[in-house]
Amino acid sequence: MYIEKRYYVYILTNAKHTTLYTGVTNDLKKRVWQHKGKFVESFTKKYFVDMLIYYEVSNSIESAITREKQIKAGSRQKKIDMITNMNPEWRDLYDEPDTFAPLSTTLRCRIAATFGGGLGKVSQRH
Repeated sequence: MYIEKRYYVYILTNAKHTTLYTGVTNDLKKRVWQHKGKFVESFTKKYFVDMLIYYEVSNSIESAITREKQIKAGSRQKKIDMITNMNPEWRDLYDEPDTFAPLSTTLRCRIAATFGGGLGKVSQRH
């Protein structure tokens, strides 16, 4: 049985939403858990950045890394607009029940339309 690999580009913030951090991973749940637990001496630990407020899904590490670089190169305002479009209340998506559930067909189509397929075939979150 073939299991399709998924890669995630994600944005974290702190409680006051003053700091944004963009990263890429192949295990979003584990990676955000590591940020929340402050297990590694890092930027996110130093600035208390541990709220998952945005993410995108890809089936290619190359496209995920390319997208991460695009997001990092963008202005703060572009990031804010992107986050607000997906998550208007800036809720911590780590605590949302749908974050790690399989994507619905409707959501899959919405994500594909939003990103023009630029991240490859969107399948499921995990």
